[in-house]
Amino acid sequence: MEPLYSLSAVLGTIILGLIVSLWLPGIERKFVHARIQQRIGPPVSSPGLMAALKFFYKKTIEPCSPLPRLYNSLPIIGFISALLILLFLIPPMYSLAGLASLVAFVGFLKIEEVIYVFMGSLSRSVMSLRMPFPDLARGAKHPDVQRYFLEDLSSMRAFRLIAFGSFPIYIAIFVPAVMAGSIYLRDIVAYQATHGPVLFSVAGVIGAVVFFIGYMILLNEYPFAILKTKADVIEGPYMEYAAKYRAFVYITRGFLMFTLGCLFSALFLGVPPNIMDWDILINIAVAVLFPVLMAIFSAFAPVFTYKQFYPVTAAASVLGVLALLVAFV
Repeated sequence: MEPLYSLSAVLGTIILGLIVSLWLPGIERKFVHARIQQRIGPPVSSPGLMAALKFFYKKTIEPCSPLPRLYNSLPIIGFISALLILLFLIPPMYSLAGLASLVAFVGFLKIEEVIYVFMGSLSRSVMSLRMPFPDLARGAKHPDVQRYFLEDLSSMRAFRLIAFGSFPIYIAIFVPAVMAGSIYLRDIVAYQATHGPVLFSVAGVIGAVVFFIGYMILLNEYPFAILKTKADVIEGPYMEYAAKYRAFVYITRGFLMFTLGCLFSALFLGVPPNIMDWDILINIAVAVLFPVLMAIFSAFAPVFTYKQFYPVTAAASVLGVLALLVAFV
């Protein structure tokens, strides 16, 4: 019965995560953004569910890219990395200790981040192709020199996002590890079963704030949305995606929302996702609460340029280090 229970817990939790994640982008845009902006907004099923279904039925075209197959596979790789995080958050998977550890989670998150660098580097959309006339602007380079592709801008932004913006969430997830004295999720959950949730401590509160900032940066949400700036015309590295590959972009965003909510629940509340336990309702509540808070914050926050982005992420990182020092005490 034990193998059957484990298999049911794993598959059931993943299926539930997929179902819930399809509605999270709609909750964010319909019930928060639309209300704040006093507009009707899209149907709650539109951003996460219907948009994905629509693109699955569109005709697949070959992108203008030096490596079209690799470029098309990147959204799928991003989805798999988010899936692996949720997979090893589920208690029956704790027997694979090395993969159910914070080091593994950081690695999976880093994969999800780095694919945006490759997206920008491998995209050569029609809007980026060289025009049939020379660039005669004052101070321009020689007219025979190829100008940059628009997606290269997003690639450079994605690299800066990895180099600077990812520090807050990576620092925050190690706050519970310092308090529990272990990087393994089994030990972190067991510590909180004995001593209470990490969130109910000074270090936990500071770490939760830093985690939420990192959550917004990882999802490229305003005001930290330097990756999808309108200067890149239309969504930067996503410009060449169509059909089912674009569908995975929508699915991955919602699924990453759910996964990060479950990661927070396990690390700061001691409640890992498990469909066989009623505590799964806490995971769902956190997964819904985070997009709502993110939408409220992004609706009232200014749009950051690098001038604001660097100081805020640096301050969040320093705050995370403070949480680590308090956790030692």
